[in-house]
Amino acid sequence: MNAEIIAVGSELLLGQIVNTNAKFLSQQLADLGINVYYHTVVGDNPKRLKAAIEIAEDRSDFLIFTGGLGPTKDDLTKETIANHLNKQLIMDEQALKLIELYFERSNRVMTENNKKQAIVLEGSQVLPNEHGMAPGMFLDAKNHMYMLLPGPPKEMEPMFLKHGYPLLRSKLYEEDVIVSRILRFFGIGEALLETEIEDLIDTQSNPTIAPLASDGEVTLRLTAKHKQMETALQLLDETEEAILSRVGEYFYGYDDTSLMNETIKLIKENGLTISCAESLTGGMFQQTFTSIPGAGSYLKGGVVCYTNEVKVNVLHVQQETIHKEGVVSAQCAMELAANVADLMNSDIGISFTGVAGPDELEGKAVGTVFIGIYLKGKLKLAEKLNLGGTREAIRVRSVKYGCYFLMRHMKAMQNVN
Repeated sequence: MNAEIIAVGSELLLGQIVNTNAKFLSQQLADLGINVYYHTVVGDNPKRLKAAIEIAEDRSDFLIFTGGLGPTKDDLTKETIANHLNKQLIMDEQALKLIELYFERSNRVMTENNKKQAIVLEGSQVLPNEHGMAPGMFLDAKNHMYMLLPGPPKEMEPMFLKHGYPLLRSKLYEEDVIVSRILRFFGIGEALLETEIEDLIDTQSNPTIAPLASDGEVTLRLTAKHKQMETALQLLDETEEAILSRVGEYFYGYDDTSLMNETIKLIKENGLTISCAESLTGGMFQQTFTSIPGAGSYLKGGVVCYTNEVKVNVLHVQQETIHKEGVVSAQCAMELAANVADLMNSDIGISFTGVAGPDELEGKAVGTVFIGIYLKGKLKLAEKLNLGGTREAIRVRSVKYGCYFLMRHMKAMQNVN
């Protein structure tokens, strides 16, 4: 099945809000094995919305709408669809009761136009809104399927997960089990990863393989379906094994994990502690680290050492190192990592120094980064990176590479032992 997501709302076209609904729905539909080939955004105009519907029907089996179900005059999604499909609009008494109850609970006066939100397409299956007022709808007509969902993500997402997803699954697969697994990779670009597994992607059928790149990472979503859960899982295992046999060195975790989550997990499993010295990243590593519950038990502390004075007087980087090598150097990164570990009495030290921009520093180009890694009694080294992008992107990617390098070297040390 091919689907098209149509977001309705002039505020999207004006850039007043971001269309996060399309991202969410695309991910959910991918889980169901539904192809999403088009995202459309159209303003609150019935003529243009009707034209968008006609175009979508020519190229897609399933049209899913977000927005335009509210109480105001510019909320015209269901009216336009009703006119297009020659369907009547009727009052759904259950939806009206829920809207009235919503106002009672919030101790607000319900205006007459709010009743409009309880009007639905005749013959549609109503999707209750348990986090707002306007219900959703599902309709099978004219050889197409139509789903209408409210625009606010806090209403749309739970409605789709509780009512829309199971409904689509029952329509598509009857008794089939659908299982998805996300493989996460870092240190390899999307283009190279796809090249390495191109034949697997080209011949995919069950499981399907869907690549996605974001923030310097690459993910592969594997989705299998079968009548037996055991067989579906076996299909996933076999596909995963084939993929990791080629690009396994870049694989770091599954599903909703992150590089920082996996780093902390590894530190915890080994009963270790960590501290950090941050020049380039200005405390971003520590902020990301402590955003994960319980991580503070393993982070001893850190120093934001933006100036040379702090590098020398607090973290005891040698003046000779700064004079001969510069602060943007492997030697400085190694001293920062080792010295912060000594200062904080931690098992691991990590440091970040480099040039985030906008100008070069010490003759080093913007994007030059050194990450120091110190494992007490085992390892002291620095990794060099040449990163591109904005100042913020360089800093964010540096933190991710710090996690990646630390995990890689810790695992290497485990294998040696």
